[in-house]
Amino acid sequence: MVSQLPNSIAQPAWQQLIHWIADPLGFQAKYSREYGDIFTMHLSGLGPFVIVGQPQAIQEIFAQDSRFDVGRANHLAEPLIGKNSLLLMDGDRHRRERKLLMPSFHGERLQTYANQICLIASQVADQWQVNQPFIMRSAMQQVSLEVILQIVFGISEGDRYQQLKPLLTAWLDMTDSPLRSSMLFLPFLQQTWGGWTPWAQMKHRQRQIHDLLQAEIAQRRSQPAPDCTDILSLMMAVRDEAGQALSDAELRDELLTLLFAGHETTATTLAWAFYQIHRQPQIREKLGQELDSLGTGAAPLEIAQLPYLTAVCQETLRMYPVIPVLFPRLTKSAMTIAGYSLEAETTLMPSGYLVHYREDLYPHAQEFRPERFLERQFAPHEYLPFGGGSRRCLGYALAQLEMKLVLATILSKYELALVTNQPISSQRRGFTLAPVGGIEMVATGQR
Repeated sequence: MVSQLPNSIAQPAWQQLIHWIADPLGFQAKYSREYGDIFTMHLSGLGPFVIVGQPQAIQEIFAQDSRFDVGRANHLAEPLIGKNSLLLMDGDRHRRERKLLMPSFHGERLQTYANQICLIASQVADQWQVNQPFIMRSAMQQVSLEVILQIVFGISEGDRYQQLKPLLTAWLDMTDSPLRSSMLFLPFLQQTWGGWTPWAQMKHRQRQIHDLLQAEIAQRRSQPAPDCTDILSLMMAVRDEAGQALSDAELRDELLTLLFAGHETTATTLAWAFYQIHRQPQIREKLGQELDSLGTGAAPLEIAQLPYLTAVCQETLRMYPVIPVLFPRLTKSAMTIAGYSLEAETTLMPSGYLVHYREDLYPHAQEFRPERFLERQFAPHEYLPFGGGSRRCLGYALAQLEMKLVLATILSKYELALVTNQPISSQRRGFTLAPVGGIEMVATGQR
């Protein structure tokens, strides 16, 4: 089989790399116009990647997930989340770990977490002063960090909690711009040189976080608390078919993975949701009416069933992908996708962004229109904010629950406004994307 990498971009590889780091969405928009919805980018030092923005081709990829290695293709993330992360596993090991972790994120577990999420959202919002502007993304980071610390790590007070909180924030803020993110993509910047480089500082903070998590795990092992419902406790209790538990190193790396996958992403999506809700008064009004229709004292899981609230969250996830492309997939053997013959070791990157902005699927795709999700159902290869196939995000149900309950809690209590109604664009923040400036808002009063 002769490899035929589809529609290779002609620009020099170093130019493509700079453009990809600086503006991955602009990159995809530009080259999909020039080359169609399947094309190959060449990133200097990282190799060729086939970007796939065609729903049928993505359906083919998801259907044949066992023919790809995803863990190996995600090696860029290893310095941050460690080699024992689910994201970096393939084959039997990936299946084992996923099966062990899955129950912690679904079913009745979510009911346990729901009240806690509402309480955390209230506590953060109660700190806002009327007519004092604040950055919504930072506020939502406070909420999602507390959710990670309390619900995932099971830590809500004490010395370790006080140390972890600022450390985690400082660590993640080290890649808060395209320039600072470039060290994740350029191996020559990953040098410690006597401890003064940004990379050295990042690794130092990571070691401190590791030590604190290790101390927490050791304490739990020596003093088991069988009635704890946090995700770390559940992860420590599970056993595979052979009766094996997760090791300390696996637990530690999975906690960091959950921090990466669940903290930044949810905070960013919530900030975008508040932005769009307050740009269009009719959306704010419609949401308010739907929330009021439940009356006071509605159960959190009842709130999470509200159709318009759900549609607002879905439309936010459609318009604002938190990662530029889904996890890369590496072909294990020669195969054909969308009529293209691909050799073994070809890396494919399905693009949720390109799919979510297709006019044939989402008419007036540049407009924020929650109603589209009330009017039709989208297939898994047409709407993919949490990825798909065997690599669908493990925490997607918790993430959606958190989004809905945080929006409902805050919108029920406060009147908010945007400080400026100017359009806001996305920019790279590490492996994710976030709103430039973080979205400035103000509380104008209580509802």
